[in-house]
Amino acid sequence: MKRAFFLFLSVLVLASSQPAAAQKFQPKTIQFKGAPEYSDEELMAAAGLKKGAVLAFDDMKEHSQKLMDTGLFEELAFRFDGVDLVYTLVLHTELFPVRLENLPLTPGKELDAALHERIPLYHGKVPAEKGLAEEVRKAFEEMLAAKGIKAAVKASPYTDPKMEQVTAINYAITEMPVLVGKIYLEGVSPEMQEKLKSVADRATKFKYETGNTAGYIERTFTSFYIDEGCAKVKVHAEQTGNPVAGNKTIDVPFHVTIEEGRHYKLGSIYLPSGELLTPEIINKAAGAVSYKSPGLSETLSVKNGVALRSALLYVTGEYKSKGNLDCVVTPHPQYDDASGIVNYKLDVQPGPVYTMGKLTILNSAEDLRAAMLAAWKLPEGAVFSESAIRTYYSTQGNTPLGRTFASANCKYKLTKNIETHVVDVTLLLEKQQ
Repeated sequence: MKRAFFLFLSVLVLASSQPAAAQKFQPKTIQFKGAPEYSDEELMAAAGLKKGAVLAFDDMKEHSQKLMDTGLFEELAFRFDGVDLVYTLVLHTELFPVRLENLPLTPGKELDAALHERIPLYHGKVPAEKGLAEEVRKAFEEMLAAKGIKAAVKASPYTDPKMEQVTAINYAITEMPVLVGKIYLEGVSPEMQEKLKSVADRATKFKYETGNTAGYIERTFTSFYIDEGCAKVKVHAEQTGNPVAGNKTIDVPFHVTIEEGRHYKLGSIYLPSGELLTPEIINKAAGAVSYKSPGLSETLSVKNGVALRSALLYVTGEYKSKGNLDCVVTPHPQYDDASGIVNYKLDVQPGPVYTMGKLTILNSAEDLRAAMLAAWKLPEGAVFSESAIRTYYSTQGNTPLGRTFASANCKYKLTKNIETHVVDVTLLLEKQQ
């Protein structure tokens, strides 16, 4: 319905009263109004107009249609007063940024400039379909072909999972997987070469995502080094060379530069209040049952990175159990180079407190749904804790409901409202295979 409306509107505007169609005119100037984001030169190029051209009325309509076909404009009208040809444009209200899902291209100014060179009206945003969106899709295929990758690129609206609305136009290679290819390492010490081989092998199986994969690789290697005690390690990953198209996959090679730094032992981990997270708590969170000593002078028995991650999970879990679902815990290292020990002070941003919203039970018979509702103990408006759901599923004992849970796959879905800070819960039981 919307498409038919705009087609009708463009025809209506373009068919308005004008000079006789057979007459020829040479406008002194060609001007554009209503779209300051685009220069007259860009609009003329997109419309196929040239300065000094002699135009009939049908020519003016044809050039106008070319602008409408870009999908950038909702309305277009033109007026020729015998001297100046003036186009009045109304920019489309639904234009979206371009999102690259797995194209082995580097987003940024250089890519935008290359697209703009091919497509004069490309300024970073495209319509939902056809027009400029299709031109960008074809341009991406051409850019990939120049790198030796002959692959079809698909364009589709991208729905942000948090906002639950279309926020971009997504471009993806769908005919074969795009993966991380060979990883070239630089700066690795001889004693770490063999250990890093398994890390690099694991990283080569990563699904490639434009703009995100370099960060994934950096975090993977950084986590490994922190576990080994290199708390100040610096890792930089970047795509290198051209992707390699095989029979089944497209592999994107990366170059990883590592500054290992010295080895540190993990000292103590503190909360913002200055309270120490004891080795007992951290080892318990990490799944370990022993520790060297509760004394502050001893280092933790679990690996540095494991202990730190366990501490972060423990503190985050404590806050989330009190309804702070958006809690963020950031470790701040304090290095003692003289003793070779690193201590961490945790910065906690708890965020708002969420409360229980609506409970929905899917895919269950009426009697079972009634029993599940009766056993639910978290009323609407109560402080929300995700652990309450796991407790609900696991503590029904040898009751009919407990036996039903034991024989099913117990699942749940949370829907957070970031404005009202309410969490709706959906429970679902599936038969075990």
